[in-house]
Amino acid sequence: MDHYRVQPNSVVNLVQWDPADKSAFDGDKKKGEARTAKLNKQLEHLQEVLYAEGEHKVLIVIQAMDTGGKDGVIGHVFDGVNPQGVRVAAFKKPTPAEMAHDYLWRVHPHTPGSGEMVIFNRSHYEDVLVVRVHNFVPEDVWRRRYEQINAFEKLLAEEGTTILKFYLHIDLDEQKERLQARLDNPEKLWKFAKGDLDERKRWPEYMRAYEEMLSKTSTAWAPWHIIPANRKWYRNLVISQIMVDTLEGLEMNYPPAEAGLENLVIE
Repeated sequence: MDHYRVQPNSVVNLVQWDPADKSAFDGDKKKGEARTAKLNKQLEHLQEVLYAEGEHKVLIVIQAMDTGGKDGVIGHVFDGVNPQGVRVAAFKKPTPAEMAHDYLWRVHPHTPGSGEMVIFNRSHYEDVLVVRVHNFVPEDVWRRRYEQINAFEKLLAEEGTTILKFYLHIDLDEQKERLQARLDNPEKLWKFAKGDLDERKRWPEYMRAYEEMLSKTSTAWAPWHIIPANRKWYRNLVISQIMVDTLEGLEMNYPPAEAGLENLVIE
C-alpha cells in the first residue's frame, strides 16, 4: 500500500493518480469485499487493544470532494469498532464563536486522548481548500497555513498521536453519477443540496487546491494517502489494510491482569 502514500516534499499532480486504480489487489469486487471483512475483524481487535492499553492515540483525517465517500468509509471500514473508544468529529461551517478564534481553535479539542481513535470527517484542511477556492481570506493568509498545520500535527505526533490522512480521489464523471444517484433515490435526497452543483463547477480550482495541500502537508509524522475511490469496495479495502498495518506496527498489548487472579473461582 506504500505507493498510495505521498512522500514528503513531493509534488502531486492528481492527473497522474488513477481514481479507478485497483492494482494492489489481485481479485474482483466479491473477493475484495471478503478481504475487507477479514480486515475489519482485525481492526476491531486492534482497536480494542488500543483502548485497553491506553497508551497510544490515533487520528484519522478524511478529505474528499462532494460524494467522495467520507461517510461510506466511516460506515464500512470502521464497522464493528467499539464506540466507547472511537469518536467521529465532523467539521462544518464555523460558528460565530469559532470564527472569533484562530482556525485551529475548534480542532484541537477533538484530537484523541490516550487509548482513543478519532476520525475527522473533513478537518482543519478546509481552511486551505474551500477557504482558498472561495477567497474567504487573502492568499497570504491561507498560504502560511500549510506551515502552521504541519507544526500543529507535529505537536500532536510528538505527544504520541499516530496520524493518518486519506484523500478519497474520484473523478468528475464518478461524481456526476453519484450526484444523480442521490437525486434519483428518495432516501438520499437529504444529502443533496443545490450548492453542490456550484461547487462542482469549481472542480479545477479544487483540484489545484488539493494538489498543493497534498504536496505541502504530507510529512513523515502525518502522511497523506491518495486513495483511488471510484470503486467503493477497493477504497474500503485499501484504507482497511493501511489501518491494520499501522496499528499492528504500534506493537500494542493488553495491560497485565491484576495480581492474584490465577486461581480465582467465581462462586
